[in-house]
Amino acid sequence: VAYLKLPLFFPQNVYVFSSFPGPWGRCMGDECGPGGIQTRAVWCAHVEGWTTLPTNCKQPERPDNQQSCFRVCDWHKELYDWQIGTWDQCRPVLSRSHEKPQECLRGEDGIQTRDITCIQKSNGVPAEDVICEYFEPKPRQEQACLIPCRQDCIVAEFAPWTECSKTCGSGLQHRTRHVVAPPQFGGSACPNLTEFQVCQSSPCAAEESLYSLNVGPWSMCSVPHSRQIRQARKRGKSKDKEKDREKAVRDPEARELIKKKRNRNRQNRQDNKYWDIQIGYQTRQVTCTHRNGKTAALSFCKQDKLPITFQSCVITKECQVSEWSEWTPCSKTCFDMTTPKGNRTRSRTIKQLPIGSESECPQLEETEQCITQGDGVAPCITYGWRTTEWTECRVDPLLNQQDKRRGNQTALCGGGIQTREMYCVQANENLLSYLNTLKEKEASRPVDHRLCTGPLPSTSQLCHIPCPTECETSAWSAWGPCTYENCDDPQAKKGFKLRKRRITNEPTGGTGNCPHLLEAIPCEEPSCYDWRIVGLEECVPDNEKPCGPGTQVPIVICVNSDGEEVDRQLCRDAIYPIPVVCEAPCPKDCVLSMWSMWSSCSHTCSGKTTEGKQMRARSILAYAGEGGVQCPNSSALQETRSCNEHSCTVYHWQTGPWGQCIEDASVSAFNSSASWNGEATCSVGMQTRKVICVRVNVGQVGPKKCPENLRPETVRPCLLPCRRDCIVTPFSDWTLCPSSCQEGDVIAKKQSRHRVIIQLPANGGRECPDTLFEEKECEASPICYSYRWKTHKWRRCQLVPWYVRQDSPGAHETCGPGLQARAITCRRQDGGQADISECLKYAGPLPSLTQTCQIPCQDDCQFTNWSKFSSCNGDCGGVRTRKRTLIGKSKKKDKCRNSQLYPLIENQFCPCDKYSAQPVGNWSDCILPEGKVEVLLGMKVQGDIKECGQGYRYQAMACYDQNSRLVETSRCNSHGYIEEACIIPCPSDCKLSEWSNWSRCSKSCGSGVKVRSKWLREKPYNGGRPCPKLDHVNQCGFQVYEVVPCHSDCSQYIWVTEPWSVCKVTNVDLKENCGEGVQTRKVRCMLNTVDGPSDTVEDYLCDPEEMPLGARKCTLPCPEDCVMSEWGSWSRCSLPCNGSSVRERSSESLRQPMEGKSCPAATETEVCTLNKNCYHYDYNVTDWSTCQLSEKAVCGNGIKTRMLDCVRSDGKSVDLKYCEELGLEKIWQMNISCVVECPVNCQLSDWSSWSDCSQTCGLSGKMIRRRTINQPFQGDGRPCPSQMEQFKPCPVKPCYRWQYGQWSACKVEDAQCGEGTRVRNISCVVFDGSTEDVGKIVDEEFCGEIEPIIDGNKKMVLEETCTVPCPGDCYLKEWSEWSLCQLTCVNGEDLGFGGIQVRSRAVIVQDLENQHLCPEQALETRPCSDGHCYEYKWMASPWKGSSRTVWCQRSDGLNVTGGCLVLRQPDADRSCNPPCSQPHAYCSETRTCSCEDGYTEVMSSDGTLEQCTLIPVVVIPTMEDKKGDVKTSRAVNPTQPSTNQSGRGRTWFLQPFGPDGRLKTWVYGVAAGAFVLLIFIVSMIYLACKKPKKPQRRQNNRLKPLTLAYDGDADM
Repeated sequence: VAYLKLPLFFPQNVYVFSSFPGPWGRCMGDECGPGGIQTRAVWCAHVEGWTTLPTNCKQPERPDNQQSCFRVCDWHKELYDWQIGTWDQCRPVLSRSHEKPQECLRGEDGIQTRDITCIQKSNGVPAEDVICEYFEPKPRQEQACLIPCRQDCIVAEFAPWTECSKTCGSGLQHRTRHVVAPPQFGGSACPNLTEFQVCQSSPCAAEESLYSLNVGPWSMCSVPHSRQIRQARKRGKSKDKEKDREKAVRDPEARELIKKKRNRNRQNRQDNKYWDIQIGYQTRQVTCTHRNGKTAALSFCKQDKLPITFQSCVITKECQVSEWSEWTPCSKTCFDMTTPKGNRTRSRTIKQLPIGSESECPQLEETEQCITQGDGVAPCITYGWRTTEWTECRVDPLLNQQDKRRGNQTALCGGGIQTREMYCVQANENLLSYLNTLKEKEASRPVDHRLCTGPLPSTSQLCHIPCPTECETSAWSAWGPCTYENCDDPQAKKGFKLRKRRITNEPTGGTGNCPHLLEAIPCEEPSCYDWRIVGLEECVPDNEKPCGPGTQVPIVICVNSDGEEVDRQLCRDAIYPIPVVCEAPCPKDCVLSMWSMWSSCSHTCSGKTTEGKQMRARSILAYAGEGGVQCPNSSALQETRSCNEHSCTVYHWQTGPWGQCIEDASVSAFNSSASWNGEATCSVGMQTRKVICVRVNVGQVGPKKCPENLRPETVRPCLLPCRRDCIVTPFSDWTLCPSSCQEGDVIAKKQSRHRVIIQLPANGGRECPDTLFEEKECEASPICYSYRWKTHKWRRCQLVPWYVRQDSPGAHETCGPGLQARAITCRRQDGGQADISECLKYAGPLPSLTQTCQIPCQDDCQFTNWSKFSSCNGDCGGVRTRKRTLIGKSKKKDKCRNSQLYPLIENQFCPCDKYSAQPVGNWSDCILPEGKVEVLLGMKVQGDIKECGQGYRYQAMACYDQNSRLVETSRCNSHGYIEEACIIPCPSDCKLSEWSNWSRCSKSCGSGVKVRSKWLREKPYNGGRPCPKLDHVNQCGFQVYEVVPCHSDCSQYIWVTEPWSVCKVTNVDLKENCGEGVQTRKVRCMLNTVDGPSDTVEDYLCDPEEMPLGARKCTLPCPEDCVMSEWGSWSRCSLPCNGSSVRERSSESLRQPMEGKSCPAATETEVCTLNKNCYHYDYNVTDWSTCQLSEKAVCGNGIKTRMLDCVRSDGKSVDLKYCEELGLEKIWQMNISCVVECPVNCQLSDWSSWSDCSQTCGLSGKMIRRRTINQPFQGDGRPCPSQMEQFKPCPVKPCYRWQYGQWSACKVEDAQCGEGTRVRNISCVVFDGSTEDVGKIVDEEFCGEIEPIIDGNKKMVLEETCTVPCPGDCYLKEWSEWSLCQLTCVNGEDLGFGGIQVRSRAVIVQDLENQHLCPEQALETRPCSDGHCYEYKWMASPWKGSSRTVWCQRSDGLNVTGGCLVLRQPDADRSCNPPCSQPHAYCSETRTCSCEDGYTEVMSSDGTLEQCTLIPVVVIPTMEDKKGDVKTSRAVNPTQPSTNQSGRGRTWFLQPFGPDGRLKTWVYGVAAGAFVLLIFIVSMIYLACKKPKKPQRRQNNRLKPLTLAYDGDADM
């Protein structure tokens, strides 16, 4: 195998420079504009996409990686912008569907594009897109669009036929129609708008003229030839004339006269640079026209006087204006991007005003927006709201109407409302003052509030006045021992017994508001420390005997005067208690129990009538045996001692309230008042109070009676509140006086300035100034110049040049119609000259510059103008006149003095003015009389505004004269209104009762609840405060309730027992007096106090389960038995109680038994059983109370409380000490803060002043005033009223306007057809301001002050050319009225193509032979804005036989041709096939044959009608039929003629079956009616026979008044 080694070869063209090089980078460069450079990445890539070395690509093909560019800077934004072209026509998108649907529903989707170019603003030169894209993305260049369904032309119905065009012979009749909607979007063109038909009248008596004189249009206005040309023409004239002229010229006097006259005329001529009036001439042709339209010789038109063929005219001059001036500087001289831009203007002046031209002068002033930028431009002033400080918090605005606390507002607290004023200031003034070196002090000067545009700060807010906490104290402690005033310094023997109480709840405002906490009783032999016996040791018999008399050593501790154990050393001066004598019983001795505790003292003090005693007792446990010590008698079993031997005179220190904090002179140097920026240094002062010694129930006594060392302080230091001066802003700038001049009599204007209090004085600070508002008269502003047009003398009447007129028959060189001009100048009212631009602005329309004139010919009569009519002087039925006189040679002519032809006086009857007034329009709202309301620092107190009561409502009065024309209301002696009193009902708040008393605590021991409630007394009405949400669970009625936890002290009432009586033996052994028995004791329920149980109370107040036993079995020991003491208390069970622990109690042997006998066990145990003798204890927490407020508060911050309960395991509430002893953890929060929402009434602003009238005149003008919500209502406050604006009718003023009259018929003078003129006049009309009122004509003087503008056009067109068609001409009718504005819609939805209106001209044919000369019918459209969507539907009349009319109708009821879809056209014909040939048969709606009324159908077997048969007749005689009184029915033979021809009976044809053989509907109706009548009769019989029920007795349930007042509206 041979290997051929070939070099590797890669075709070069597989490597190309990437066809997508990297994007161009940012344009870099040092300077803005052209000259920048931008780069991009370029690489070599394989055709498959991977990158390779650049050498693999052809270097000549390498794209540029660098190019020059335009570097855009921020300031270019003002130079460049996008120029956005208009969207071009919508072109269809190539549809994917093969065929279009038959019926177009919406249209076809299309696309439209527009040109968008970046241009240089100044010259419109295109620039690169990147420049504009730097600032704003390029707008889109194409968008989707819709090509709507094609719309064919729609035309209205034909008008009625006109009358025949000729009164004799053969003529034509026409009828025309107009276009309602033009063809659009490729729709079919309009059908013929004209139809004509031949009409015949009676034959003509004379032959009809075939020729008519036709006047052509006037030519353009031509300038007359100059004198040289005219003279050259005249040279060719006859020599005789030439000679005559030479003679005239040779006459030097005549030449001099002519020269002088010409100079005088030149001097009189007022040349004006603004008007160059040239009077020229125009001519027209007069031809004789045949009926076939061809021109014939004038001789065929036999007429004596031919129309005039020349007239004077004014050469048309277009308006000429100067070049634009330079732009004025920008009106906004500062820089700021947020506020609107400024404006700059440029102007041009008129050089030549238009004369006889249709076009007006162009705009003389142009304005555009601008921004001032640059280094030296200052930032614009900005404005912001500032507020004064908040006023004091006030609660009274939140009270409702019935609240009794409204009278005493000082004690109120809790939630309130406070207000402040706002004012507008310059916001960046500090910056600007720094720039302009203004005074810092003027930084907060108020400015006009309209300059502030930001959101308004709130002017009211909720606030809180802390409620004073009442001081709460504990109960008094027991009286302490007699002690020295001061144990550190005992003096003499004077001492005091004290009892104390402590503050359990600190009041707000310090302890000064608490009652006294210490009471003292003077006593003798005081001591500060004493021994207290806490127990006795065992009885130790004397002489170490086993029994018998002995002693007991007391167990003592040293205590201070407060009963607290102290060091025993301190009692070294006190008398130590001596041992107590006792008896240890020997066997057979009497055994007594231990002494009981001393009872509580019977009195708290001792006086003349009272002495405190306390008692203790013991009982016999065992009687003595033989030889033993006998028991004492019963008196020895009780002991009594005195107690509370101190006198009942109790003293205490009483303190007065702390006085005012007075500045202390020693530190006054440091005191300073508050500076204006709010930093304050305040001083220390002193305050004092009065302290006196008071004897209880007596009054003030000497201070020595009270313990001096416990005297409260009378002086204390205090912080003086900071002195706050009043702070006011500087005065605002003076308001501006009118800068422009004033017209007419001007009332002297005033300018004012004000300042605002931003901080009120307090604590002796500097008072506010008295004047916050100042005003002064403005300097008199200049009176405006008013301008007027001054008209100069008319120039001479200029005729058509003689060389034009001379060929006309009857023309004279020096007479005939012409034109004359005059000059006009602009003058000030004082006569001074003014620029014409002032008059163009202010002096109204231009007076006419030219007028027609007549140089009278010899035969003409000349008159002065008519004078004005004389005045009527109010005479009803009087006459007013006007006059004119003959002038010149006319006075001598008989023809002119003929008053029949030329009257010199005209008379007019004066109108009889009778006026009547009548009300128009609606009544106004009820308007309260305006009065001042007191304000508190810019804001009204809630509820103080007078919003209700008696007001007035108004209705406008219009005055009409006897011709029902509106006149001034003063003519009817009316001030323009009917006034009627009205009432705005006052709002009434929800009324609740006062709080009921608190209920008792629901538990006698532990924590329960107590409740109080309010009942509804009256519902709110007229927008009063709503009721709080009522409790509907409560079955007793509707109430608001408050629930508060309460705690009953479990040891408030306790069972107190007396010692057990001696055991009374039941089986008495007289010898021994021992054995089984019963013993008793008294058990009483007593009120427990600090000093022990005091008063006996009812047993039910103590816990019956805890009641101790009052009797028990007992054993009385015999003399030889062992005597044990009473059992001690049971030991406590150890927890938990699970049955494994025991408790025990013990007793001790008091008397040893005889030998052989033993003592019983000294201890006793029992198993601890849960809920029997052993209990678990746990805390339980109650529910939260309702939110509790202070009694003086309405709302605001309150507190919710709950309580801890100690609950025994058997569910019983017990004293808290049981749980506290166990040291159980208290994990609950007992109080939480809560908020009661404040009832803030809605606050409204004052009513604004009345607006200007919505219309300057007419009947429907309204004045409106508005108010705004300053404070929306909150919570249960009074809601805002719905009426935020009120209207009042304006006094009626008549409206006047100029109005065109109807055009006269087109008139061609001295000819039959051709171009003529038609005229109309303008008149002054009065109307009522509405568009519907066409107005009634009044004297022109009423429109004297109204500029003559009609339909927005100043140019009055009172005469216009028109055409009278010649007989036989084919011509276009006048334009129809513009159609209604119609939108392009689908299913009533506008597609957004805008509205369109159309009008049309129909063709009128006068001669059938000339049809080929007819013009096309004309159509004209215009866009419009107030369009509607219209739908077109087929309509059909009821069938008449087998046909009906079908037509297309627009949704507004107009019948049209076109517009409805042909596919959906209903049938107009429904003939039966085969036709209904039977007698009395006709074709029905269902296209079947039916019979006429009175005949019934007989059908063949195949369902077709065979014949119509007469139905039998029922005859019912009427009232007139006297012959029979019984109604008869008879069958009539259908073949025989009816004999009932007299009309005495009525005949009905009863035809129960229809043509299809089924029963007719009325048969079913009669059957149903009979059935209903039968049921009704049966029901009535049943009800009549039924036994009536006895009336129910009225239940005399007494209803609660509340239930009567409340109708169950739950959500009031």
